[in-house]
Amino acid sequence: MKFIINREEILLPLQQIVSVIEKRQTMPILSNVLLVIKDDQLILTGTDLEIQIIAKITIETTEPGSITVPARKFLDICRLLPNGATIKFELQDDIARDNDYSNSLSVAGATKVKIASGRSRFSLSCLPADNYPEFAESELENHLVINAGKFKKAFDKTLFCMANQDVRYYLNGLLLNVSNSKLKLVASDGHRLSIYEDILEQATGFEARIILPRKGVLELSRLLDDPEAELKIDFSTNNIRVFIKNLIFSAKLVDSKYPDFGKVFQQEFFDPIHIQRQILKDALTRVAILSNEKFKGVTFDITPDSLKISTHNPEHDEAEEELMIEYAGESLSIAFNAQYLLDAVSNLDSELAVLTIASNASSCFIHEPGECGYKFIVMPMRL
Repeated sequence: MKFIINREEILLPLQQIVSVIEKRQTMPILSNVLLVIKDDQLILTGTDLEIQIIAKITIETTEPGSITVPARKFLDICRLLPNGATIKFELQDDIARDNDYSNSLSVAGATKVKIASGRSRFSLSCLPADNYPEFAESELENHLVINAGKFKKAFDKTLFCMANQDVRYYLNGLLLNVSNSKLKLVASDGHRLSIYEDILEQATGFEARIILPRKGVLELSRLLDDPEAELKIDFSTNNIRVFIKNLIFSAKLVDSKYPDFGKVFQQEFFDPIHIQRQILKDALTRVAILSNEKFKGVTFDITPDSLKISTHNPEHDEAEEELMIEYAGESLSIAFNAQYLLDAVSNLDSELAVLTIASNASSCFIHEPGECGYKFIVMPMRL
């Protein structure tokens, strides 16, 4: 096995693949990246058995073969070489047949690769490709096409609400709901919930609900760096596969049913509160400085035309801000986690924020004026 490649051609795909590989592995080979030369293509594969990324690079100077090499060591070598460097990669079996290199590397019983660039020489111990685990996938019967920029925006509006290591494991992920030409993404950690809806340019002809795992969502979001790219998505009840230019992203789905969040809309509400988004964001940021570091609680005292935001902490520090609002309802007082509110307000696109509190003070909706595909729900807290 042998190939020659420019540093810039391999560096980004290698970085994207290494990000899914866990640093501590029960199987040593999972710390490696699989390299396959086939039909003038270099195919790189990395997996943790839950997520897999495959990158395909077209190259000219090759000899077919396959091997696995330590992923992070290979990445660091490529990353630290100078810009524009040419990298020569050879399997030791091939080197032994070449008199020029017959004495350069000779470790009995070990499979090694030689990486050379300019005056730099590296020798890496590697493991045979035959032992690399196969990523199990069921038949993917659902298909859709979506713009990467549209999908990335949907992720950005919701993924920050996902739970992290919650015992309710269906919350450690993101709900993807496709209903013909409608796309809905939902994420919640049990204290807040975000919903983003959009229209697909191409009708799918099916309805499906799947839960993407948290790590898969974060990795896929990072891969969506070209807003003009077109994504081809295939999925079943167990797996999802996304084609992004020269990358193939695969993940196993969360095997569970997402809770019915529709009931939160079926209740009475106070009159909506209209407030300038940036003014609210700045005030929350300032008041939160003196809130309890663990709970980040702030109190909203709402009266017609006025909103007072206040907080205090165990050190007896206090902060208070009063803002002008558009509100015609009755006076009320309610407390929230300031960071949850800031996350929601920061993701609004309009200059005006609308806050609608349930009449039993069980939840608060944050959205934009008029019909909007983005809604954020935050539960109150006791201070």
